[in-house]
Amino acid sequence: MSDVTTLDAAGTPERWALSDPPAFHRPAAPPRSRVAYAAAHVVPRVAGENVPGAPADIDWDATLAFRHHVWSWGLGVADAMDTAQRNMGLDPVATRQLIARSAEAARSVGGDLVVGVNTDHLTDDVVTLQQVIDAYVEQLHFAEEQGAGVVLMASRHLARVATGAADYEKVYAEVISRAGQPVLLHWLGEAFDSQLRGYFGSTDAAEAADVVVRIIERDADRIRGIKMSLLDAGAEISLRARLPHGVSMFTGDDYHYVDLIAGEDGAYSHALLGAFAAVGPLASAAIAALDAGDPAGYRRILGPTEPLSRHVFAAPTSYYKTGIAFLSWLNGHQPAFSMVGGLHSGRSLPHLSEIVRLADEAGALEDPDGAARRWNALLALHGVETASRVLVP
Repeated sequence: MSDVTTLDAAGTPERWALSDPPAFHRPAAPPRSRVAYAAAHVVPRVAGENVPGAPADIDWDATLAFRHHVWSWGLGVADAMDTAQRNMGLDPVATRQLIARSAEAARSVGGDLVVGVNTDHLTDDVVTLQQVIDAYVEQLHFAEEQGAGVVLMASRHLARVATGAADYEKVYAEVISRAGQPVLLHWLGEAFDSQLRGYFGSTDAAEAADVVVRIIERDADRIRGIKMSLLDAGAEISLRARLPHGVSMFTGDDYHYVDLIAGEDGAYSHALLGAFAAVGPLASAAIAALDAGDPAGYRRILGPTEPLSRHVFAAPTSYYKTGIAFLSWLNGHQPAFSMVGGLHSGRSLPHLSEIVRLADEAGALEDPDGAARRWNALLALHGVETASRVLVP
């Protein structure tokens, strides 16, 4: 098995011996005990002008191939979400193309697909509540016309214009009433996007949860569930217990998902996670263990992925997408370590080194030899010499 050179926090090179990956088999059907979506990223065209501020130039073959990879492991795909760089490089034109192409790809294999609906095509930063409603509905109808399920993402425009809880309740009631099928709501915390501070009318999570519950109770038959991404397991468990019958919690907590998905006393969260884009085969095998009545097996497989996820999503959390794309490249799912908007520069070499180590320990390197070649070449490009001292994991 291959060795790699890694850098510690001080930049000192060391050698790390990679392990053999676990041998998992693709399932014949999606999991039964939990619904699990991987929030997928986009792959830029290597020769594209994917610099900060430029329209996204996407490698559609590689981007769609990654979605087929996710579906092949029995997981659903959550597309056009923040993992795909909404509000951070993925412009409105590319977003619509992504939704249409992913929906067509999903139909070709019977894959489960939900897509983000937002207001990010509005050109003005500050708009009226009615403009927010109209923008949501425009994207909602486009997504439904493609045959995709809908996630109503948190809107920066709404966060700016709303004066209190009543404004959130009004907007969501109006938009949900226009949906042709039950939707997923999305509560994205400030750690992911500082412009969403005080979403749902309060910086206090308990007060904001009261607003969320009122929104859901008003239209429970039109709401499939809510994805909660506050990185606060206690807040998620509290809201989960208050959801009306038939409305599900989808954890977006990339710090605590192992316990939240496992649940307690029959209460659990489904999954809609950026982390699952990085560890799809492991997530699939772990939930298959739950299906088989083997919670210990579930924890044995998925538990080691959580330290990896915590590092990928470390502060500043908004740059977690860099780690997702980096692991995609290490695992051979894209030709280069690059991102639209030049965001691949969002993490340092020592940070990426720790991803290599943690991914190896978690069994998340699908092709360790290929990962070693790619990583060592990247280090050589940056002038890092091969280390002589070997660290054995």
